[in-house]
Amino acid sequence: MRDTLVLNASFEPLSTVTLNRAVVLVLQDKAVVEQTHPELRMRGAAVDIPAPRVIRLCRYVRVPFRRQAPWSRRGVLVRDRHRCAYCGRRATTVDHVVPRSKGGSDSWLNTVASCAEDNHRKANRTPDEAGMPLLRQPFEPTPADAMLLSLGHDDFDALPDWLAKGAA
Repeated sequence: MRDTLVLNASFEPLSTVTLNRAVVLVLQDKAVVEQTHPELRMRGAAVDIPAPRVIRLCRYVRVPFRRQAPWSRRGVLVRDRHRCAYCGRRATTVDHVVPRSKGGSDSWLNTVASCAEDNHRKANRTPDEAGMPLLRQPFEPTPADAMLLSLGHDDFDALPDWLAKGAA
């Protein structure tokens, strides 16, 4: 099932919901469609509408301030676009820059996407010890960036102006 991005009334990304939930919110007049899937439609006995890709809530929802995006292995792979930080090939796993056995942690700044071969070759060493420099440094995405990346929007220049402003 496809996920739909939910924006607050102020255009800031809030969460993702299933396509069915997004349609219900629109039909209940709790949200408006900002962007649709190009060729996908939702049909029912009395309904035939384009499938929403992005919806915006009609009323502003106050949410607690979240300082950082929660770390996850999937999040690291998405952040690094499934590209190995050591060789640039397709990444299938996550590597700790400073191994956990040497005090490294599961954090955005200590993990990178890696192919299985490089992860195995680096083993229980730092990149300097293994002679494997990083092609790009790990970074911590904002919560909004992490949500957009998880939906496959990894090129912020390609986003519509109204959404790019909310993501910045």
